[in-house]
Parts: sequence; C-alpha cells; structure tokens
Amino acid sequence: MDHPVSLRKVVEEMQIGTDGLHTYLNKFSGEIVTITDEHIDAVESGYDLNDYSDWEQEALKQAREVHTSNDYLEFPSQFDIHEYDIMQKFCFSVENQHTRETLLDQIQGSGAFRRFKNSILRFGIEQDWYKFKDQAYKEISVEWLESNGIAFTDDMDGTIDG
Repeated sequence: MDHPVSLRKVVEEMQIGTDGLHTYLNKFSGEIVTITDEHIDAVESGYDLNDYSDWEQEALKQAREVHTSNDYLEFPSQFDIHEYDIMQKFCFSVENQHTRETLLDQIQGSGAFRRFKNSILRFGIEQDWYKFKDQAYKEISVEWLESNGIAFTDDMDGTIDG
C-alpha cells in the first residue's frame, strides 16, 4: 500500500455498521467500499447488467470486483463487534455505584439500547459514553488492521465525528 490507512476512517466505518451493508478495505489502495446485500446477491446469482440502472451497474461492477478479488478485506460485522459488550463494560467502568447499578439494570432485556441511551442522558454522562465507545472501536480497529498486516496512521484526536 502506498499510504497507510486512516485509523479515523476505519473507526468511523466500523461505527456505521448497518444490517444489509458490507464494508471492505482494499488492502493495496486503502479504499473503503460499502456494498449492499442486494448487490452481493446479484453478483453471486449471475446478474445481467442490462437489468439495472446506470448507477446500479456501477455498484454491481464494484461488488463483482470485491467478490472476485483477494484484494479486499471485509470489515468485522456488528455481530463480530458486540456493541452490547462495549455498553456493558462502560456500565462497569462508571465510578458512582448508584449510576453503575442503574445502568446495569437498564441494559437487561428487550429495549436495552434505548433505555441505556435515556439513562446516560439523564445522568449527564453521554460524553463519557461516547469517549469510551470511541476508544473501544479504536482498539477493535487497531487489532483488526494489525492482525491483517495493514499499515495505518493514528490520526484520531480522541473524538470521532459522526
């Protein structure tokens, strides 16, 4: 790779993670590409480009390149990252016992993420959460890049835009 990958960009992409989208890093150019499930399915099932609009044809060409090349690494999925675990670790890191116990109660069962968000707002620790989460994603990103032998630049100043 000519230039190291921006750690900030990798972290931002990991935090975006959405169902139905797959993000890849070109190991040689550092380009980050996002492809939909639909385009991956079309490539795997032998699509006809003429059945698609111009913009979709470009997306399908890129999906085909990613699918058929060994130049791309798929980013860890949201299932691989386990944001719930990050949230739980944050709860345990909170020094105030009452706040910590309340947060731990709020993350149990269905609706845990919504209740957690409401609680961190109520306790005024939203910025603490975002700093903790950014650091966790930074550590995950560094581990992923290093384990795949990808050079990167730590261009993070402690915060992530987004």
